[in-house]
Amino acid sequence: MASTLAAVTGDLGSVGYGLAAIGPGVGVGIIFGNGTQALARQPEAAGLIRANQILGFAFCEALALIGLVMPFVY
Repeated sequence: MASTLAAVTGDLGSVGYGLAAIGPGVGVGIIFGNGTQALARQPEAAGLIRANQILGFAFCEALALIGLVMPFVY
């Protein structure tokens, strides 16, 4: 007599996207955390630091969007 402890039903793509969203979330946190520290240390370089933050944020969010699309590919 076998008993099932847990059964996974439905599309596993949503689980995959949840796991794929961890990386960009951590990346965005690191980008803005270090950007805030850099702005506190050198406020005169605010324009350059902010431009680099936006560029890094765009790359991290592109990874999140790829993770969102990949479950629909299969």
